[in-house]
Amino acid sequence: LEQMDLEVREVPVQSRAMFGNRMKSYKQEMSKLGTDFKRSRIAYSDEVRNELLGDSGNSSESQRAHLLDNSERLERSSRRLEAGYQVAVETEQIGQNILENLSQDREKI
Repeated sequence: LEQMDLEVREVPVQSRAMFGNRMKSYKQEMSKLGTDFKRSRIAYSDEVRNELLGDSGNSSESQRAHLLDNSERLERSSRRLEAGYQVAVETEQIGQNILENLSQDREKI
């Protein structure tokens, strides 16, 4: 736009008024587009923020449901860990019994 404005100043006087009006129109359009862009960017930022943070009305309910799901998952995982621990303890006891039996068999031999 700046370059066009400079060129309009060098146009003959008869055409300068017509090109001057066009330049004014282009500048107004550019200003309007800049304002629209700023509004759109702000609206987009607000939309992204709301999407990330969630609406406050549904937030509490959805957070509660999410918390319950996580609690249930944690409980299931804890039970699996406990069962795995029991298997490990039993395996260790069986191993100790086998070693004792082998030790007794070695003494007999």
